[in-house]
Amino acid sequence: MTETPNDFTPEDQAAAAQRSLRRVTKGGPQRTKKVKDRTGRDPELLGSALEKLVVEQGWQHDSAVAALSNKWAEIVGPDVAAHSTPGEFQEGILHIQAESTAWATQLKLLTGAILGAIAAEVGAGVVTGLRITGPQGPSWKKGPWRVPGRGPRDTYG
Repeated sequence: MTETPNDFTPEDQAAAAQRSLRRVTKGGPQRTKKVKDRTGRDPELLGSALEKLVVEQGWQHDSAVAALSNKWAEIVGPDVAAHSTPGEFQEGILHIQAESTAWATQLKLLTGAILGAIAAEVGAGVVTGLRITGPQGPSWKKGPWRVPGRGPRDTYG
C-alpha cells in the first residue's frame, strides 16, 4: 500500500523536513567551531580605548589640564574668555594672559570665582593658583647706554 501525504504523522513530517534540510545544506546541521578566548581583542569605541590608555599611563592630571584649555569659554564665560587665554601650567599654577591691563586687574579680582569654576570642571586640587599677566610692552633697554629709572609707563593696554 502506498502512503499518501495525509497518512503521515507530525513526527514523520518533521523527519522528512529534516532530511530535506540536510540535502539542501549538504551535510546536516552546521557545527560551530570553538572560538578562542579573545578577551581584550574585540573592537571597542575609540573614546573608551583612549580613556583606558589615559588611566593606564597615569595621564589623568594632564588630561584635565588639557580639557581646561579646550573648555575655557564654558568655564569662565564668553566675556572673560574673549579677553583672556590660558597659557602654560606649572606645579599647580595656571598662567593666564589678559588682553589688557584693565582685564588683568579684573581677572585678579575674579581669581576666587575662576578657581572655583575650574575646580568644579576638572576637579579640586588640580589648579591651586593663577598667575595673571597683562600685555607686554616693548623693551626700551637697548644698547650700552641706558638711563636708570622707571622708564616709560604702562601705555600699551
